Amino acid sequence: MPLPSLGRLSSRTNLKAVSSGRHRGAAKTADDGVVEDKELTSYLAALAPDADNESTGTGKRFGEAQVFQLRMSLIASKQLSDVAEARGISPQALAQEWILERLNWEGQAASLQDQRQVQSQSEELTDLTDEFHFPADAFDAPAVGRR
Repeated sequence: MPLPSLGRLSSRTNLKAVSSGRHRGAAKTADDGVVEDKELTSYLAALAPDADNESTGTGKRFGEAQVFQLRMSLIASKQLSDVAEARGISPQALAQEWILERLNWEGQAASLQDQRQVQSQSEELTDLTDEFHFPADAFDAPAVGRR
């Protein structure tokens, strides 16, 4: 087997090392001295997301829920963190709880407002459709000035 030159290669003498006969895409044999690191493989498998799990990475829907980002001032963020720490929950969970409570409250207030509006409309219709009762003696006297 000829050995390549260890010096500089010129364009005239383009000597290449003789390959072992293996092609670039050929499968490697087990005797290459490469040992699989089972701990690394296990660690990487644990980090790899499962294909069927839902993800919020794209900001799109997560199941039937939707993800929102919330920007707060530093003071408000600190207050939220302090209250959440006092309650023993995360700031995200506390913010979600408060938002859901407020939406429930807004829904109840809107429902009461709708009920009041429907009631006032029905009262107005009742006022417009009620019969008018004249006093019994209103037509007993003759009309004056008409002939």
